[in-house]
Amino acid sequence: MKIILTYGTFDLLHYGHIRLLKQAKDLGDYLIVGLSTDEFNEKKGKKSYYNYAIRKELLEAIKYVDSVIPEECWEQKIEDIKKYHVDTVVMGSDWAGSDQFEYLRDYCNVEFLHRTEGISTTQIKEELHDSKKINKQKVLK
Repeated sequence: MKIILTYGTFDLLHYGHIRLLKQAKDLGDYLIVGLSTDEFNEKKGKKSYYNYAIRKELLEAIKYVDSVIPEECWEQKIEDIKKYHVDTVVMGSDWAGSDQFEYLRDYCNVEFLHRTEGISTTQIKEELHDSKKINKQKVLK
């Protein structure tokens, strides 16, 4: 059995996430998602709309995802690879060349998958924020 592992926050789940998870699952037989905890996101300077428990529930409902584990720190990746007998770690192409993942090649395969053009959680948050400002301005007129 070929085991695939990916990591992420997966906040405001969207079709780009689903496509990435499908691509990851297509590389093997069993997909594990390391889901960033709320505490780890805080250390990274990120704030999720949904808490860890809800994000985990959403991921577990996706047919491509076989297991969700907590990602609590950058340093746990080697331990996860060994513990779960991971064959390949996959991440979005925006992580290609990053020190956060390249060193894992000593332990397993590392692949960077193309992200879906035109969608990201950051973009959604910005558009919602801008929409709220526009609607607020209309009310004030």
